[in-house]
Amino acid sequence: MPRFSLTQLRYQLRCYRDYRRSRRQLLALDDRLLKDIGISRTQALREGRKAFWKQTSIARGPYDKR
Repeated sequence: MPRFSLTQLRYQLRCYRDYRRSRRQLLALDDRLLKDIGISRTQALREGRKAFWKQTSIARGPYDKR
């Protein structure tokens, strides 16, 4: 039986918060900024409307630690 870990729970909640915040920021970007980061408006809308517990499908950069 798996053990309950408060540390793991806090980590997962932090990840969910980060997903939600970054998706809201993504939806706020204008077309010029989206083009600058290399994604289309359609991709931004698809990613931004995901539920907060789902991981991203957009490829991350080489310097992202996650």
